[in-house]
Amino acid sequence: MIQATARPGGDLAAVERAIDEELARLLASGPTEEEVARARTGEIARFVRGVERIGGFGGKSDVLAQSLVFGGDPEAYKRRLDVIRKTTAVEIQETAKRWLSDGVYVLEVHPFAKLAAGPVGADRKVRPAPGAAPEARIPAFQRAKLSNGLKLVVAERHSVPTVGLALLVDAGFASDQGVLPGTARLATDMLDEGTKARSSLAISAEMQQLGASLQTRSDLDTTTISLNALKANLDQSLDVFADVLLNPTFPAADFDRIEKQLLASIEQESAQPFAMAQRVLPRLLYGAGHAYSNSLTGSGTKATVSKITREDAIKWHASWFKPTNATLVVVGDTTLAEIQPKLEKLLAPWKAGEAPKKNVAAVQPKAGDAVYLMDRPGAIQSIVIAGLATTPRQNPDEITQTVMNTILGGQFISRLNMNLREDKHWTYGARSLFIDARGPRPFLAYAPVQTDKTKESVEEILKEIRGIGGERPVTEDEVGAAQNGLTLTLPGRWETADAVAGSISEIVRFGFDDRYFDGYATKVRAVKPADVMRAGKALDPTKLVFVIVGDRSKIEAGLKEVKEWKGLEIRAIDADGNVVPATR
Repeated sequence: MIQATARPGGDLAAVERAIDEELARLLASGPTEEEVARARTGEIARFVRGVERIGGFGGKSDVLAQSLVFGGDPEAYKRRLDVIRKTTAVEIQETAKRWLSDGVYVLEVHPFAKLAAGPVGADRKVRPAPGAAPEARIPAFQRAKLSNGLKLVVAERHSVPTVGLALLVDAGFASDQGVLPGTARLATDMLDEGTKARSSLAISAEMQQLGASLQTRSDLDTTTISLNALKANLDQSLDVFADVLLNPTFPAADFDRIEKQLLASIEQESAQPFAMAQRVLPRLLYGAGHAYSNSLTGSGTKATVSKITREDAIKWHASWFKPTNATLVVVGDTTLAEIQPKLEKLLAPWKAGEAPKKNVAAVQPKAGDAVYLMDRPGAIQSIVIAGLATTPRQNPDEITQTVMNTILGGQFISRLNMNLREDKHWTYGARSLFIDARGPRPFLAYAPVQTDKTKESVEEILKEIRGIGGERPVTEDEVGAAQNGLTLTLPGRWETADAVAGSISEIVRFGFDDRYFDGYATKVRAVKPADVMRAGKALDPTKLVFVIVGDRSKIEAGLKEVKEWKGLEIRAIDADGNVVPATR
């Protein structure tokens, strides 16, 4: 099957013609050697990355099962790989002529013989008892520093021949402080759109040829450039990585395209209830001047993004991308002794310098004086979000807070979900979470609820938050279930190099001890119900900021009747957080 997708309003006929032309070219002249090499590398790279995992599509168990069922031998995958390595352009053309030239597809189905399960020797009347959980330890890693001040962290992992790099720059959406909101996200998206030596298409083609992947992204605190490369092609892949890091040119034509895409994203966010609330809540929690006061999505507003120029993106990169403001995490089939000289040579032109400072100071929540309502006429449900600025991720009670949130709203059997979904049937799901941050991280409790139960849902959310703080004591069973959920999954957490890199990145980003995860399970299991309720008391219901998105004509009157909100103003705001008239 050949499949392609046309953009809405696009020329479908042109897409069909392009498919026909490519098929005709394949049948007439066959693929080029370059195309075959690129496809061969891509197939092998996907296989190598897949078998790093035990289960899942492409994992070891999947590969062995497919080999046995379709190849009659668990090691049949070796023959398939050998075919991939040896297939020529001529053979591909001949195969295309054989199967793609007559427009007829014939499928024959030959049923399997009837099979019956044999004796297994297991007593199905007795539930198997779980064994002791194995100890979970993140692989050891080494630290070093390049001559320009770039911090380097290397963890060896030789199970598959790949190497992953993640450059963590202390920037992120919070670096929009003092500039037009949306600058960090727009500039991040532009990093791999062209360099002095390569266009965006050339970067993409070279990555495909090498069987590598390159990504750029930002979150609240950090901007990341990541590379995953085959060990055999590491040097060439590192060359592209260094080029994107050091020499982005922010091409004007690509800048205009990415800017339009970001404006379209803002339009989408302004039409999606949860994203609408995410856009305005930070300003209400942190106030003007704080680095976290802009949209949690990092997208800015239509007004600000429309004013961002290519020169603003260039200045942002020059200001924040300093080696002393970054850490490079390397995980995979390499060693510190091997990778450090390569990086030293490639990144020598990257000169040290001082990056700006972000205001991520602690915020003292004040008693809420209003409830914020965003009108969405005709909505068949309301989104209720309660927010609070709390402590940074790195704090003495962080693990206790994690257990507390797991009980309150962090898992399916949490209090919020069991109340609003399983008991009341007012929502498909309710949850709470801490959004990780180096500064005061936002706590959110939220639920999409049926419109006629908006008021009652607010009251239940408030009740559960009061309860976790002591009004409804936490039980040993609740704590035990949360502890099991947080610890029994740890042995499988670091199955892949990417997962290891993610946890090391947490250590780097939040300043944890290098062996933080080694003692994590023990610390989680040491948490007591009294500790959980102490952590819950910090979620003061009187200081929560509520943003509710729904049909104002149907829910505003009910919200004024919430007993905890007597005397509070219901302030109607638009998608950018601007106050609109209080009555229709």
